[in-house]
Amino acid sequence: MNFQLVIKMKKHEVIVFKPYPVKVGQKLHIDGGVRKGDWEVIGVSDTKVKLRCPVSFREFEWNRFCYFVEERSGVVWPQEKE
Repeated sequence: MNFQLVIKMKKHEVIVFKPYPVKVGQKLHIDGGVRKGDWEVIGVSDTKVKLRCPVSFREFEWNRFCYFVEERSGVVWPQEKE
């Protein structure tokens, strides 16, 4: 006999974070946290983003941290691995 295990997943409201595809030359305003303020993107790699303050001209390189955030309703959670 062939048995299938069927699990019914409940639906929830879920906040989805996607890495934001920042590009060199973009101007950012971060509205909170330790990096709060205005920045210019001066370098981007797969893992790092380099920003310059337009006031002090200090430059910082950090692990990529910018995300696009979206709130969705009716999402199966937790999701099955793809």
